[in-house]
Amino acid sequence: MGVLFRTGYPLRILLSLCGEWMGRRGLPRSLVPGSPPRRYRKESLPALEVPVLPVTATEIRQYLRAHGIPFQDGHTCLRAPSPFLRDSQLKDQTDAPTSFSLFINKTTGRFLCMTSLAEGNWEDFQASVEGRRDGDSEGFLPSEAPEAEDSEEIRRIWDRAVPLWELPELEEAQLARMMFGLTKVTDDTLKRFSVRYLRSARSLIFPWFSPGSLGLRGLKLLEAEGQGDGVHLVETTIPRPGAYHNLFGLPLISRRDVEVVLTSRELDSLALNQSTGLPTLTLPRGTTCLPPALLPYLEQFRRIVLWLGDDLRSWEAAKLFARKLNPKRCSLVRPGDQHPRPLEALNQGLNISRILRSALPAWHKSIVSFRQLREEVLGELSNVEQVAGVRWSRFPDLNRLLKGHRKGELTVFTGPTGSGKTTFISEYALDLCTQGVNTLWGSFEISNVRLARIMLTQFAVGRLEEQLEKYDEWADRFEDLPLYFMTFHGQQSIRTVIDTMQHAVYVYDICHVVIDNLQFMMGLEQLSTDRIVAQDCIIGAFRKFATENSCHVTLVIHPRKEDDDKELQTASIFGSAKASQEADNVLILQDRKLVTGPGKRYLQVSKNRFDGDIGVFSLEFNKSSLTFSVPPKSKARLKKIKEDSGLVAKKPSSGKKGAMPQNSETC
Repeated sequence: MGVLFRTGYPLRILLSLCGEWMGRRGLPRSLVPGSPPRRYRKESLPALEVPVLPVTATEIRQYLRAHGIPFQDGHTCLRAPSPFLRDSQLKDQTDAPTSFSLFINKTTGRFLCMTSLAEGNWEDFQASVEGRRDGDSEGFLPSEAPEAEDSEEIRRIWDRAVPLWELPELEEAQLARMMFGLTKVTDDTLKRFSVRYLRSARSLIFPWFSPGSLGLRGLKLLEAEGQGDGVHLVETTIPRPGAYHNLFGLPLISRRDVEVVLTSRELDSLALNQSTGLPTLTLPRGTTCLPPALLPYLEQFRRIVLWLGDDLRSWEAAKLFARKLNPKRCSLVRPGDQHPRPLEALNQGLNISRILRSALPAWHKSIVSFRQLREEVLGELSNVEQVAGVRWSRFPDLNRLLKGHRKGELTVFTGPTGSGKTTFISEYALDLCTQGVNTLWGSFEISNVRLARIMLTQFAVGRLEEQLEKYDEWADRFEDLPLYFMTFHGQQSIRTVIDTMQHAVYVYDICHVVIDNLQFMMGLEQLSTDRIVAQDCIIGAFRKFATENSCHVTLVIHPRKEDDDKELQTASIFGSAKASQEADNVLILQDRKLVTGPGKRYLQVSKNRFDGDIGVFSLEFNKSSLTFSVPPKSKARLKKIKEDSGLVAKKPSSGKKGAMPQNSETC
């Protein structure tokens, strides 16, 4: 994750003292461990846990009452006495509030004991209560801890790092402060948060301590790299992202604190705490994800202010996280010229306390007036490019038409049998996933292993079977992507699929769901004997899910049977017109087969609700990398067409002037 920080100093001055920058993830080579032996993993990619259907809060309450277990109802969790405490730990819990140390998530049923750090799922808790584990709490592992190899690396880096104020040369300390924007952050603040500096890597070190103790469990390194006249900040976490979750600043929180400010960067937490004295915590993965495992540590707060950044993506993440935290207690700081990031606000001399008081409540009634929407409308008008969504890096022609990938939309994708729909849509989704769009794949037609192999080949842009020695390197990079797979295969009911998607949105903050394809959910539907009516109900369910969860759904639908010499149209989508009516975008993969060769493929955008631009552009399939994004030898021509001018433009002539339509553009 990179953050661009601008300073008024030339790059050659900021980096004049830089030594040799080497090693993995920006670490000096002396701190990089040797290549570990390859470990076999049963599941090389993250997968959703089973059972898919989570327990409801009502069922949890009924179960606790039936077994005589007292509990307290919280914002996101139920608190109950923990059965996983040893005798010595029970003696320490004398008062009622601290004796309720077990937190049970209302949505998933997973539990966490804040005293013993034991955790598990709802079935584990039931087994313990009902005596199926003989009351032995040792069967439950404490909350995930770093592996031995990571622990050694963490301790080695931490011991090599020193506080900024203990650097032997004053000039070096001043340079480090300028690079990271800490010129107005005091030494007392850095000392309070235990921030250190690794001289050999030019990196700030932010520690993650074990809850309830000062045991070091993880590190986040913030490395400064030159980019033009500014400094690009690159984050590295040890253990790797997803392996361990913690909150920076957690040891400074007391039981009496009832208000907290959540940030996406550690530097912002330093500035906020110094300026206001309020408790501040930093999310471990920034605006990417709020892991449910961290919710018990936020349960004590009556008010949570989310100040995650100064762009539209941070604002969208804040609204998503507020829903998970209970929006009734959340307030959001809206990005704007007068509301920059906390660290920038401190450096600009802005009143941070006043900005916090202007935070907007996340909860509102079902009916609102324009006065309540006025600032949001202004935000969209002021950030036109960000409102357009995440742009594809592999398909620039698609950006010219759709402008970007936006949350809350429904995209319908179709194409002839054997044209490469799954291969194209996997690269389409992979492109977005590499840019931080949390993606959930539902592949009902091919197995997850085969799909993962296709995507890994596209990710590496080459066949790894011909270079197996590089497999681990690419697999490690691929594993770090926010990519998840449903474990379904074959026909599934729409209710089961929607429940799985909702679970994934809550647990993994999924922003993009790919369903390949709709026909595999129609066989089990008992809604009607009419398949058309059943399909309309399924499409309506996906449309409702996308809108209510602010999640983009890409739905693959097979077309009707058409003659081979005819191009597909919007009306060629199987079923009624509801699919194209409900969709925000309609993409058609055209395959013009030739007698003498494989033919040509084109991607046609036949509907674009965002701004109305539709058109078609050519694709060239690269068999070795399984990609459609490799540019052809000659420049491709993008033809933008109006809604009333036919669905596919005619093929342009070979070079005569005036052959292209006036509204066509060359990529």
